[in-house]
Amino acid sequence: MTQHAADRAPRPAPQPDLFGPALLPGLAYGEAIITAGEEAELIAQIEGAKLTPFQFQQWEGKRLTRSFGWTYDFQTGRFAPGDPMPSWLDPVRARAAAFAGIEPDALEQTLLIEYGLGAGIGWHKDRPVFEHVIGLSLGTPATMRFRRRTETGFERATAALAPRSIYHMRGEVRDDWEHSIAPMPEPRWSITFRSLR
Repeated sequence: MTQHAADRAPRPAPQPDLFGPALLPGLAYGEAIITAGEEAELIAQIEGAKLTPFQFQQWEGKRLTRSFGWTYDFQTGRFAPGDPMPSWLDPVRARAAAFAGIEPDALEQTLLIEYGLGAGIGWHKDRPVFEHVIGLSLGTPATMRFRRRTETGFERATAALAPRSIYHMRGEVRDDWEHSIAPMPEPRWSITFRSLR
């Protein structure tokens, strides 16, 4: 079942399980956005997409990545046009756009990630140049974590991402909250689509 925080009034306080009774404002989630067969095909395409180790300054992550449409260089801070999106992404990009209620052409950037054993992603916000962030989760289940600084520390929440699920971040959860992916004991892949502001 797909829910959208903007459709909920009055807005309840965030709950520990974001995809249960309450969602953070601006966060939507849906399960089984693709079939198991489509998932296997997408994983094969990601593995054949010439991914390279993620580099952040002098640090190399336990994940492989590749961007299309636009790229961001964490070494130099340069944001620049990248390789065009391959045609095999078109059907899933259309499905992601429909889930978010926007046009497929608005999703101008794609990030492919293959997570190694024990890999996750640290706390961050997506670059300010991006507006809508739509992620497709493949392979093993994952835990997405959220935090927002308060006067006394951090307000926190977590969300379970099922295989073949999709999430959409915009507005408050996109701009005011940091997010991360907890390290996983099994391989995982993801496809993230982003629009420009």
